Amino acid sequence: MDASRTRTRPRTRPRTRPRHRPRLRTFRLLAPVAVLTCAAALLCGCSDDSSSSKKDGSTTTQAAVPAANNDLEDDYLRVIKEALPSVVQIQASHDLGSGVVYDDKGHIVTNAHVVGDERKFRVTTANSEDELTATLVYAYPDQDLAVIKLDNLPERLKAADFGDSSKVEVGQIVLAMGSPLGLSSSVTQGIVSATGRTVSEDRTDGGTGATIGNLVQTSAAINPGNSGGALVNLDGQVIGIPTLAATAPDLGGSAPGIGFAIPASMVKTIADQIIKNGRVTNSGRAALDITGRTVVNDDYQPVGVAVVEVKSGGAADKAGIRPGDVITKVGDTDITTITSLAEALAAEKPGGKTKVTFLRGGSEETVEVTLGEI
Repeated sequence: MDASRTRTRPRTRPRTRPRHRPRLRTFRLLAPVAVLTCAAALLCGCSDDSSSSKKDGSTTTQAAVPAANNDLEDDYLRVIKEALPSVVQIQASHDLGSGVVYDDKGHIVTNAHVVGDERKFRVTTANSEDELTATLVYAYPDQDLAVIKLDNLPERLKAADFGDSSKVEVGQIVLAMGSPLGLSSSVTQGIVSATGRTVSEDRTDGGTGATIGNLVQTSAAINPGNSGGALVNLDGQVIGIPTLAATAPDLGGSAPGIGFAIPASMVKTIADQIIKNGRVTNSGRAALDITGRTVVNDDYQPVGVAVVEVKSGGAADKAGIRPGDVITKVGDTDITTITSLAEALAAEKPGGKTKVTFLRGGSEETVEVTLGEI
């Protein structure tokens, strides 16, 4: 799919570098800060030297720490204390990721790409180093979500509080909790950078290839192993499941501060169906009910999606779209690749009507389609 994005596939252990190199860089960064800190302490009268007291009997005063800073720190500590016990580490045979305790029955929600094709997992909670075992309930790759269930319930298992992601606003402070690079119970902070993003996973990097709509974008660090963890607001509510991190191929690596989380409302919709029915019965995702492939022109530039197969009785079939047609537009959105088609449909709803423009025998046609459901 889109090679400019990839989901957060974990490594089994962090990469290491020669010890002297990071130590030198750390020293150069921190040394000036240490000097400035000492100087500030002396200027504020914080020295323990008794000679610093004024001889006229007056007392020195310590510079006050802004109350707002203390309040924010208290919020961070409270949220971490409330939410982190609900975030677990999930170990498959080769991969490692994170998960969130969904209920008091031992159900844990995570990403489908974390569980892969496996059915048995080892789980470590934030309250214990003891490994628990869990079994797959169901994985839904189209939304990159899965539910596993602990084989035995431990003591002090705490279910997370999932919030209403429709109330998420740009600028909200959020904390990302998970096991980046295998470092369990790690917390990073940032803000909600944007909402309503549509992003496609890179199948070549082990992702499900899903195109996911309405994602929450965050500046909180999302690293390999954070997948399936929790994006939490300052009310201690999970507002999303971190799933993807953007990459910058021109820079040769990740794009710091650009991560994406599946919104909590979608997580609850899918997880509730899996727990109740053992599968997803209502995806809430629109479909044209076709199989297609990207078409390129003589300059090898993508110019549309060729219809390879049409599902009998499906949305495209009812609208008169046939194999061999080349789709070039959905609504007002130009379609050049199978990924762009998936992204356009991710913004639609099943049962909704949209116009689809396509080429047939060199002529352009437009039809109205009542969309189906994945």
